[in-house]
Amino acid sequence: MKLDVLAFGAHADDVELGCSGTIAKLQALGYKTGVVTLTQGEMGTRGNAEIRRQEFETAGEILKLSIHNMLDLPDGFVEVNKANKLKLIHEIREYQPSIVFAPYWVVRHPDHGAASRLVREACFLAGLKKIDTGQDAHRPYKVMYYHSRFEFKPSFIVDITDYHKIKIKSILAYKSQFHNPDMAQYGPDQTLISRPDFLDRIITRDKQYGTYIGVKYGEPFLVREAIKIDDPVAHFGPEYLETIP
Repeated sequence: MKLDVLAFGAHADDVELGCSGTIAKLQALGYKTGVVTLTQGEMGTRGNAEIRRQEFETAGEILKLSIHNMLDLPDGFVEVNKANKLKLIHEIREYQPSIVFAPYWVVRHPDHGAASRLVREACFLAGLKKIDTGQDAHRPYKVMYYHSRFEFKPSFIVDITDYHKIKIKSILAYKSQFHNPDMAQYGPDQTLISRPDFLDRIITRDKQYGTYIGVKYGEPFLVREAIKIDDPVAHFGPEYLETIP
């Protein structure tokens, strides 16, 4: 199956937290979307690998993804090595995405940083014909990085106002990870994201980036390369000016 957009996360729930509003919007616009998580979450403080897989599948259904795959890289010990690059190359060639979303490389969790580098390098290597995986070579047009913990100056911000409720619903699919009345069944230990105020922080962040473009909710993205604009007059015309607060 050929996808328009394929998002990678180190763990189940990374993509939902970072860019699921944009994914929901793109799906509604008719694009085929998918999510691949690199690990099974077996090192997580709350829940276990089987619970995380079930939650990941539920979130995928909420986002109406065309595919959602969970790989088997070791949680907590994701490495940038040949074997792991080949696993990602296989996914990229299998689904031939035009655009890839990856976590921003400046992060607190080492798995996220490794995932960012793995995705970037695998996207390039997937285009080399002499790397034999039994598949056609394919290189995505662009890798776009979504927000994790640390802020960056966005290359662009997507208006997700009409899809924010879907984003929050996909996040709450991870009942073992985020605050809910039944959390005790997943273990006594609290984490940063299981605190009652964590989801409020996500909502506040989405409002912050929405403010920058004159809408209620937004999601920021960063690209390493310059962005080509063929017609700056049309691009920065009346509609663009109306979004400036």
